[in-house]
Amino acid sequence: MSLTGELVDWHQEQRCQKAVEALGQNGFIASYCRSKEEAGNYIVRHAADATTVGFGGSRTISDLGVQAVFAAQGKEILDHGIPELTSAQKMGIMRRQLTCDLFLTSSNAITLSGWLVNIDGNGNRVAALTFGPARVIVVAGRNKLVDGDLAAAIQRVKNSAAPPNAKRLGCNTPCAKTGFCADCNSPERICRITHIMDRKPRVAVIHVLIVNDDLGL
Repeated sequence: MSLTGELVDWHQEQRCQKAVEALGQNGFIASYCRSKEEAGNYIVRHAADATTVGFGGSRTISDLGVQAVFAAQGKEILDHGIPELTSAQKMGIMRRQLTCDLFLTSSNAITLSGWLVNIDGNGNRVAALTFGPARVIVVAGRNKLVDGDLAAAIQRVKNSAAPPNAKRLGCNTPCAKTGFCADCNSPERICRITHIMDRKPRVAVIHVLIVNDDLGL
């Protein structure tokens, strides 16, 4: 690695560690991971006693490759993003994710003060993140970290996460065509529920892994 790369990684590690410290102060079980492989190994270890594993439609989680590991172990996979599912089947899986043994997701933005900020279209992801599953693991790459306040986090979601996600999902929205948020009223708008978690919910068990790598959108 070049000196420039080393310095960038060092600087990003300081930001990651600051977020981990703040998340811990806010009640989350927060850990720093040097790579996505380290994050994947963490998830596999903490899923040892899980029978049902829910996936919240996250590109970050998909890129870790843990779903194939769990399938090989015989765990029941609750993934509503499987293409051949009917609408009714997808809805049934999303409801079951609310009571699974382990729910895996990412966060659209995490502030250095330890707040998780997400914007959903249906609300199933933030519902499972907030209450229900026996354990939740949130994985976020360094690209999801926001130095500023809540407004900066929301701006990151709408400007950097929502347009490519809308394109990925095949939504007929202005941002899926232009790459820029238009605060639209499209029937297929995916920005409908803004969820702010500034402290861990009292009865939830939530792990947050901050990875010193760019992951997801």
